[in-house]
Amino acid sequence: MTGRILALDVGKRRIGLAVSDPLGITAQGLPTLERTRLRDDLEALAATIAAYEVKLILVGDPMHMSGDASRQSEYTREFAQKLGQRAGVAVEFWDERWTSVQAERVLKESGISIEKRARAVDRMSAVILLDSYLDSPASRGREDSAC
Repeated sequence: MTGRILALDVGKRRIGLAVSDPLGITAQGLPTLERTRLRDDLEALAATIAAYEVKLILVGDPMHMSGDASRQSEYTREFAQKLGQRAGVAVEFWDERWTSVQAERVLKESGISIEKRARAVDRMSAVILLDSYLDSPASRGREDSAC
């Protein structure tokens, strides 16, 4: 299946967003969504999904370092299920345990200010999440199953 993938780094206050190109090769960050109410958040994301003709929603799964589900991962799964139903798009979960750490490191090395770094970390986390998925065998298996 070809088509865009929308990656979400779901937090309580913000949702980092990244979208793939139509062929599923590259990831591009989108503006971070500042959370308001659940209904408004789902509506804004559904509009983004429609605008980019997204075929898959990739959601970062915030597990504990042990690999066990966290309280946040339960909340994230509930949110993602509601979004998938609202948008009519399949949802897949991807391990995000190291994305925020990697995003912080990349942004720090870029030399941008701490203030700008804080605003960019959610978007960068979503980009890293999507890049790791696009580089994985799971993503290639998605293409193979469509042939």
